[in-house]
Amino acid sequence: MQLSDRVMKLKPSSTLAVTARARALKAEGVDVVSFGAGEPDFGTPEHISAAAWEALQAGCTRYEDTAGTPEARRAVARYMKTRHGLEVTAQNVILSTGAKHALYLAFMAIMNPGDELILPSPYWVSYPAHAALAGASCRVVPGSVDREFKITPRQLEEALTERSRVLMLCSPSNPAGTTYTRAELQALAEVVLRHPRLLVFSDEIYERLVYGEEPFTCFASLGPEVAARTVVFNGVSKAYAMTGWRVGYAVGPTEVISAMAKLQGQMTSNITSFTMPAVVTALEGPQEPVERMVAEFARRAEHIHRRMSAIPGVKCPRPTGAFYIFPDISQAVFGRRDPAGQILDTAQAFATSLLEHARVAVVPGEDFGAPDHVRLSFATSMEQIDKGMDRITEFMARLQADSPVPAGNP
Repeated sequence: MQLSDRVMKLKPSSTLAVTARARALKAEGVDVVSFGAGEPDFGTPEHISAAAWEALQAGCTRYEDTAGTPEARRAVARYMKTRHGLEVTAQNVILSTGAKHALYLAFMAIMNPGDELILPSPYWVSYPAHAALAGASCRVVPGSVDREFKITPRQLEEALTERSRVLMLCSPSNPAGTTYTRAELQALAEVVLRHPRLLVFSDEIYERLVYGEEPFTCFASLGPEVAARTVVFNGVSKAYAMTGWRVGYAVGPTEVISAMAKLQGQMTSNITSFTMPAVVTALEGPQEPVERMVAEFARRAEHIHRRMSAIPGVKCPRPTGAFYIFPDISQAVFGRRDPAGQILDTAQAFATSLLEHARVAVVPGEDFGAPDHVRLSFATSMEQIDKGMDRITEFMARLQADSPVPAGNP
C-alpha cells in the first residue's frame, strides 16, 4: 500500500522503541534493567484518581468544550498566576491529549513551509518531527556538555535568520536533565525581543521536578513583552505521575490558543471529560505527594550521577531537573570492541550491545541530536539503579581497545 510522503519520512520514537524492546525481553523472562522510561515510577496520588472516579460516577461522560471545561482552564490559569505570576485567564489556556499533542497543535498553528525552528541540542525527539509535519525546517544550535548543554545569547543571535519563526526551549531538559537559570533565560529573552517575528515554545513539563538551590523559572514570567511572544507547554503527567491519563495544556496568547483549539476541534475534540475535574484536584489539592516524589528523584539524581561519573572517560553534567542523566560516552567507548568483537563507534551501537550483553536498556543520543551521548532515566528504584550501574560499569570495563590486524593476516 502506498502511504503518504509525510509519514514515510517520519522516524519512530527511539525512546518508545527502547522501552518496548525492554518490555518484550522482560515478558520473555529476561532479567533486563531498563533506563528507558520517561515516566515516574510512582502511582497517581489517590485523591486525584478519586476525583476522576467521582466525576465518572456523577455522569461526567459527555462532550465538553474543545479547549477544556471552564473550570479546568480557570484552574490552570490560577496555577500559572500562583506559581509564576502570569496574568492569564481561561482564554489563554487549552487542554490537550498530553503536552505532546499541545506542541503538535502549536507547530501546526504557527509554522508554514519555509519557516525555521531554532532548536538547541540536545532536544526531545519529537520537536523536529513536529516541525517537519508543519513543513518547516530546523536550525540546530549545539549545546556543549561543558556548559550543561545550555546555549548562549551569542549562539542564538548568530543562528537567527529571516526565516526563523520559533525558538524551542525545554527546561528542565529532556534528555539532558539540566536547567537554565533565570539569568540565563533572561539573556536569551533579550535576544528574542530584538526579533519581532520570533516566538518561543517553552516546554516546561518537568517544572516541578527541580533539584538544588536554583528555583525553576517559567520563560513567560520574564515580563509582559516576553509573555506575549511565548507559548508554555505543561501538563500533569510528570509532576503527578499521570502519564497514561494523557492530559497536557498550553498557555499563551489568545490568538494562538484559539488557533490551536480550531485544529483540536477537527482532531480529538475535548480531552476525556471525567479527567478534567481531576486536573483541578491535581493543581489545587494536596501537593505532598509531589514533594515526596521530588525528594526521591533528587536522591536518585545525586546517586546515579556519582556512579556514572566514576566510570573512566565518561563526562556527565549533574542532573538538576527532570529524571534523566545524559553522559558523553565517546571517550570511554568509541573505537573499542564489545565481548563479541564488534567495534562500538556510535551511541546506537553501544546501546544495542549493552542490551545484548549486559541486559541494560538505555536510549542512544542520535535522535536527540547528541550522537556522543546516551540517555538514562532514573525513574526507577534505587535498587534497580545500582543493579543497572553495576552492569554498565562491568560492561565498559570489559571493552577492548581496537588494534589493527597485522599485515598478511586475513
